[in-house]
Amino acid sequence: MNQKDLNENIPEWVPENKPEGFATKIIKGKQTPKTKISNLTNKETKKLSAKEYVDGVLAGNRTILGQTLTLIESNSTSHQKLAHKILKLLFPHSGNSIRIGITGFPGAGKSTFIEALGLHLIKQGYKVAVLAIDPSSPISKGSILGDKTRMELLAREENCFIRPSPSSGTPGGVARKTKESIIVCEAAGYNIILVETVGVGQSEFAVRSMVDFFLLLTIPGAGDELQEIKKGVIELADALIINKADGDNIKRALIAKSEFSSALKYLTSPTTGWKPRVEICSALTANGIPEIWQIIQDFVETTKSSNVFSSRRKEQLLEWIFSIIEDELKRHFYENQHIKILFEELKPKVLNGDMLPTVAAEYLLENYFSHNK
Repeated sequence: MNQKDLNENIPEWVPENKPEGFATKIIKGKQTPKTKISNLTNKETKKLSAKEYVDGVLAGNRTILGQTLTLIESNSTSHQKLAHKILKLLFPHSGNSIRIGITGFPGAGKSTFIEALGLHLIKQGYKVAVLAIDPSSPISKGSILGDKTRMELLAREENCFIRPSPSSGTPGGVARKTKESIIVCEAAGYNIILVETVGVGQSEFAVRSMVDFFLLLTIPGAGDELQEIKKGVIELADALIINKADGDNIKRALIAKSEFSSALKYLTSPTTGWKPRVEICSALTANGIPEIWQIIQDFVETTKSSNVFSSRRKEQLLEWIFSIIEDELKRHFYENQHIKILFEELKPKVLNGDMLPTVAAEYLLENYFSHNK
């Protein structure tokens, strides 16, 4: 491959410490003249300070916003120390948004729905940030990160910022640093945060613990609608939206809406003082999108007037503490050299049937705690 080919195949975005097999969208780049490269000043090439990151984010600089999120997602110890300084300075500027979690059954059209909703919100004068989580391969650890291509119209909007991130195996279908990313985007002036999850199939409690409004997307004729009610994720939803209600699907969508509405009466609402609603829409034609936004506005008004909105935000801060502790304990355990050695010694005993997995686990934990007293 010659230099011209290299310059024409530049990755759109690559995170720090990218995992093996990480995939990115390839776009055609513009060759930079050699004279321009040689004339770069030290200021242009130096590493940014915490203040420069913060000032850039607060000024709405999209490039620095992206760099900040990349820094936060990095596993590097030095990057994490800098990220903590940045988050501490940005935190007082966050919180002024409506955080909306969006999940859905496979094929429900989450990306198309988010694009339709995002375009509607931008027309209303809002600034929209989309934190789109793509599933990471459990084998290669790579992720396609193709949401910008699936939301092509929305990605062109000046008042929209789309950030694709790999789930990296994190439970709940969200990225490990989604909470931090929300804080940064809010500080950058985005007053609507849309968090798209990997989808139903993993525990969705993780996304419920970081958003104000949780929306579940499904489609008509996806099976026995009443059987779907049994899935725990529905018990977390503040609204259930039946997408693809167009053409021959409209009649089936209305029937599904009626069945869901009746069944939801027997479920406990996840939000005190709010009764989950069911609505139909077509993300393809944008029919029903204004009505869905009205539901979200009604939710915000209702929960704010009853202080449920602020109470949930405070509870989520406490949950954040425990999630960080759990992540750090898990990381520290598996990175402990003493535990690594013991595990290699126990592994053949477990595989040969000479030791129960439960006994091996207890032995490792006992040694870990006694070794770290």
